[in-house]
Amino acid sequence: MKLRLLSLFSIFIFSSCAVTSRIEDDHVSLNYLDEFVIDESLEFENTKIGGLSGIDYASGKFYLVSDQASNPRIYQADIKIADSRIQNIEINDLIEISRPEEYSKVVLDLEGVRYDSNTNGFLVVSEGLISDRRDPGIYETNTEGEILRSYSIPEYFQSKNEQKPRNNGVFEGITKSVDGAGVWVATELPLEKDSSKPKIFPSRSHSRITRFDTETGNPVSQFIYPLEGIAKLPINYFALNGITEILEYAENRFLVMERSYSAGYGSHGNTVKIFDVDASKATNTLNENLLRKAKYQTAKKKLIFNFKSVDGQLTDGIVDNIEGMCFGPELENGNRSLILVADNNFNSFVRQLNQFILMEINISE
Repeated sequence: MKLRLLSLFSIFIFSSCAVTSRIEDDHVSLNYLDEFVIDESLEFENTKIGGLSGIDYASGKFYLVSDQASNPRIYQADIKIADSRIQNIEINDLIEISRPEEYSKVVLDLEGVRYDSNTNGFLVVSEGLISDRRDPGIYETNTEGEILRSYSIPEYFQSKNEQKPRNNGVFEGITKSVDGAGVWVATELPLEKDSSKPKIFPSRSHSRITRFDTETGNPVSQFIYPLEGIAKLPINYFALNGITEILEYAENRFLVMERSYSAGYGSHGNTVKIFDVDASKATNTLNENLLRKAKYQTAKKKLIFNFKSVDGQLTDGIVDNIEGMCFGPELENGNRSLILVADNNFNSFVRQLNQFILMEINISE
């Protein structure tokens, strides 16, 4: 009887998981092309290459941000792409993030980077350290990496308020707006009092994606994004799912990448998916301090790619902790490329990869 009840419980769990499995790529489609892995022992100018949590491309150059809070930095790299393959990756320059006195106590756990063609500098997002009451942030730097200013973030993103972000679940994704006047920034997880974290069973887990004006640094609008549930039943206690990157490709249309991790699977605990998201009819929730009590319409999402479909083509079948995504150069066939990068967490206990992924993106009119 106990065995039968356990079986019925397992069937319920796996049949009711709040995860999307059906691909709907009628408007946007993605094709996997290639993978390239940088050796985890590679060093450049006395820094170990790793923790690569964000990537951007501009004027033929790639920029990679490392989330090592003790030494926040950006690498400039050349990624040679030919015949729909990554032929080589070469690190050419190191930009160390430096802080004026007013930012001396800021924790820079950098999770995203975008090159700013208007200033020839960078915009970076940091998760801060909520458990130590250190706020997340959005920072503008010059070409040498010196922080010039920070954006103004709403109080509900600040660590000292009753309504606050979850530790290690704050600003994770950043994208330039297609109109060139702003940036969108996504929280990885819901705020503590907005909704619950994703679970293995259906739950209401809503993250905020906020637009900031690049001239003033002030927030101007926001929409709510519904997260998937946990993709795999964890063998050990720990599991999570959240947004790791966003890209706006048309007005109020986004690519959103989610990464689910379940402990107990060694190097195979990640499930990574990319969604086509339409926020055109979503409610502006910028002034909503508490989502639990608010009425709003979320953005609409469609699954367009699940990396499970190509794990047999990846190194040892590993879909790693993919956190960065950017549009890359045009491919030989005229289509646009999409480049992704994984954060290996400088992990010395379980094998993780400095993994780069090359994809082809097709967007129908």
